[in-house]
Amino acid sequence: MPLQFDLPPMALLGPLLAAVGIYGLLRWVVWAPGGGTSPKSVSDHALWVGVIGWLASTLQGAANAGIIPSSPQTPSLQQPADILQALAWPVVGCLGVHALGQLSYPGPRRSRRLATLSVRRVRDFLPRGLAWTTLGIFAASAGTIVWAATQPAYRPVPPVTPADGATGPTFFQDGRIPGTELAACLGAALVLLAAGTILVLWLIARRRQLEALDAGDNALLRAIAMNRLMRTVSTVAAGLAAIAGNFASRPEPATATSWTNLTALGAAAVLFVMWMWKPPQLDSLLASKVRNRPAQSSGRKSIRDLRTEKHPASVLAVSLGALLGLAAVVPGIAVLLLSGPANPVRTTVISAVMAACVLLAILAGELLLARNYGSSSAAVRGWPVQPVAPALLTAAVIALLLLAAVVVMTVLGDAALGAEGTPGPSGWVPTAVATAAVAATAVPAIFAVRRRRGIDTSDDGLDAALRTVTLNRIVRILAAFLLAQAGGLLISANRPVAALMGTQTAPAEMWAGTAVAAGSVLVAAAVVLSVIPVNAFGPRGRPAARRAPVEPAR
Repeated sequence: MPLQFDLPPMALLGPLLAAVGIYGLLRWVVWAPGGGTSPKSVSDHALWVGVIGWLASTLQGAANAGIIPSSPQTPSLQQPADILQALAWPVVGCLGVHALGQLSYPGPRRSRRLATLSVRRVRDFLPRGLAWTTLGIFAASAGTIVWAATQPAYRPVPPVTPADGATGPTFFQDGRIPGTELAACLGAALVLLAAGTILVLWLIARRRQLEALDAGDNALLRAIAMNRLMRTVSTVAAGLAAIAGNFASRPEPATATSWTNLTALGAAAVLFVMWMWKPPQLDSLLASKVRNRPAQSSGRKSIRDLRTEKHPASVLAVSLGALLGLAAVVPGIAVLLLSGPANPVRTTVISAVMAACVLLAILAGELLLARNYGSSSAAVRGWPVQPVAPALLTAAVIALLLLAAVVVMTVLGDAALGAEGTPGPSGWVPTAVATAAVAATAVPAIFAVRRRRGIDTSDDGLDAALRTVTLNRIVRILAAFLLAQAGGLLISANRPVAALMGTQTAPAEMWAGTAVAAGSVLVAAAVVLSVIPVNAFGPRGRPAARRAPVEPAR
């Protein structure tokens, strides 16, 4: 019988949005504050590729593939089409992240392109010890899959309730599908993993040279990328072996009281070894760490330095942080008391009013700062090299992607409920309107930060630090608001989400409860993010430097 794949719309839209977000994140990471790449930004980029690729490679959802539970209500993966989907996404995900990592490097910007006459081959950069270890793990995984293919199918045995007072051993009741079916799915995933690994290795070797690195660092960067790729695919191959071992180790129902999956222990050992197999570091980056750090000049200030400044503008900026809490809490309580009974729209309006009031307070602070301490005679209008902390900007991007995904899920879920004749509340409309209103409120605040007159002071780094604080506050409240909107929409639209996910793998009540739980986590994360001080996102070892004077004050 041919395989039939029934992919829901989010199964394709979600990975597409994730790919776009990951590509944008990696492009942003690789650019140094000065406007190009540097050994530090390239090293951070390689680290992010490895971390995201590792997160995308989880096979937890397919851990019990091929097992038939004794209870029909228990979610399971029994059909080959479902098993292939559950295995394909982690494999394609980890390989896709590493491929995006190579494609996200910037192109040449100089008038003369950096090139080498030597032919770049995979074996010239491949870490030999790690390569042989990875090959051995693939071979062991293939052997485990062959072992699973020889196992017969078992029907599940319903649990039998003993007579009153009777006691006895508890037997395992779960069954399993024919071993050949599961082995075919696992073998296809392993072949896809091996072929994709070879292609990504070829892409790493053939990628263009980076102008910010010399020939030695360029070669070492390829070795670092191959190290991270092979460590990830090794854990995936070991995970496939663990799934096969979990299947093959299962005893016949009602004949055994215990069993052990030794391949899972081997997969855990592989994970530990690969976690400890660190990649090398760029030579130029190591040399910069050995050199003495330059002393902090008066033109470079971090966010934390503002608390020790005695300038009135600095005191005003620090004092504004406490007022932002009142600007959020007081309007939120007022809307809560004046509004009617609890409903999804009220929750959306409260969070939007709180965020908008905070942004208006930030705007008022900038206008007050410009009026009291701004001067047209200031030498320069300082602009920070890194206006927003990377961690905070990453949180904002992730929050935006989460909200977009939840809105799309709600729209499709409403359509599914309408097709069933039980339309649900269109909670995404107030969310979209509130998000657009808050985004429009943030525009004047950002414009005020950009166009504000410079502070007339001998320490020109103070002006840049003040702009950094304000921009971090704006991005922080936007990120918290987007997380709260995504969480609130998940909680209020749990029925559409359950209708979208379907009831083939789990009951609708389970999906609805999962949506409520996930929404609660996002709301809690929004609250935590909104109260973290902006100086917690600032650099600890180096200052938030100010760019060289670029614009005269007007």
